[in-house]
Amino acid sequence: MKDKVTKITLLKMKRKGEKIAAITSYDYLSTRLIDDTGIDCILVGDSLGMVVMGYDNTLPVTMEEIIHHLKAVTRARPRAIVVGDMPFMSYQASVEDAVRNAGRLVKEGSAQSVKLEGGERYVPVIEAIVQASIPVVGHLGLTPQSLHEFGGYRVQGRDRESADRMISDAKALEKAGCFAVVLEGIPWQLAKKITESVSIATIGIGAGPHCDGQVLVIHDMLGIYDEPLPKFVKMYEELGERIKGAVSAYVRDVKDGRFPGMEHSYSADSRKDPSGDSKDEKDDIPR
Repeated sequence: MKDKVTKITLLKMKRKGEKIAAITSYDYLSTRLIDDTGIDCILVGDSLGMVVMGYDNTLPVTMEEIIHHLKAVTRARPRAIVVGDMPFMSYQASVEDAVRNAGRLVKEGSAQSVKLEGGERYVPVIEAIVQASIPVVGHLGLTPQSLHEFGGYRVQGRDRESADRMISDAKALEKAGCFAVVLEGIPWQLAKKITESVSIATIGIGAGPHCDGQVLVIHDMLGIYDEPLPKFVKMYEELGERIKGAVSAYVRDVKDGRFPGMEHSYSADSRKDPSGDSKDEKDDIPR
């Protein structure tokens, strides 16, 4: 079994030029499957608000919802480092709130790191969380919790002033103690410059190929989420259509009386299988 991935692992990967593969997960079974692939980082993101909870955006997500899904993910004991998202208003009001809530994600949810959005103005928050021995991942660019401030989901950092500010923000996050930063929805040229300007790992999502790693929402890349997808998503499967096809076949079988058959049924005589075989039936039903 390979060693557990930690923040030190990701920093070493950055130094070696080895790409970091990250993905979201929100439940136990998905995490078990994902972790078998050799994924480096699993994010329990506030994206669960949209792809799991059915909210219009990430803003309604609560600490309790993040912790609930963190618990499910960490019960799978993945090799990958697990990062818990700090939801909207869990860290913005005060440093004390931020440290307390970051601690909850680690203590109650068993996260190995937390992620929060924002630049230089959140340096005191990040420093306090790091002082509490909790590793922190930053998040710059298109930060979904700033949806209303941006006036929608828009590419960030296209003009010189905002690009320079984002480079400054990335350096400030590094100095504050972040070991990685997510770069979302920014020009590839800017992402490349930030990646070259900091010693911490950059994880891109809609930020081009020059980041130290990439992250995608699993429902997007598997074709399960049925809303229009942004340009930066590569869909590796169309499981949504396959799932609908499988369930439709099940519905037809039930309606037409083809399921269950005798091979799916139990007999009163435990010595006989109802399909006609003489093998003994077991009373235990495996799950």
